[in-house]
Amino acid sequence: MLPISSLDKDKLKKKFEENRKYIADALEYSGGTHSIDDVYQACTVGEAQLHPLEKSCIITEVVDYPSLTVCRIWLAGGELDELVEAEKFIAVWAKAQGCDAMEINGRKGWQRQLKDYTATSVILTKDLRDE
Repeated sequence: MLPISSLDKDKLKKKFEENRKYIADALEYSGGTHSIDDVYQACTVGEAQLHPLEKSCIITEVVDYPSLTVCRIWLAGGELDELVEAEKFIAVWAKAQGCDAMEINGRKGWQRQLKDYTATSVILTKDLRDE
C-alpha cells in the first residue's frame, strides 16, 4: 500500500475528497491545530502523505530530527481493524523511505491496539484562548 503521490494532483484530489470524512473525523481529536484544507495543502506539497484504505484513511508525515528520521502517523480515521493492519504496510513503506522509526501522535487508546509501540511521552495541552 503506497501513499498517493503529491505529483499526481488529480488522483490526490479525488482520493482526498473520497476520504474527507475520515480525515475530518480524525481532526476532531487534533486539538484544532489544523483545518482539513491545511491537511490537503500539506499533502499536495509532499509534506504529508495520504494513505487511502477501503474503509479508512491515514495521513503520515516524514519528520527529520537531527539524529533520526521518523514516519509519524499524524491522522487516522475509519475502521479500527483496518487502520491497525495498515500500520504494518506503512512501516514497510517508511523503512523504504529511509525512516529509522515510526511515531504516532494520537489518542491514548492506540497504545492498547499497537502493542509493539512504546509510549515515550505524553502531550498535554492547555487552551489559553479563554483565559
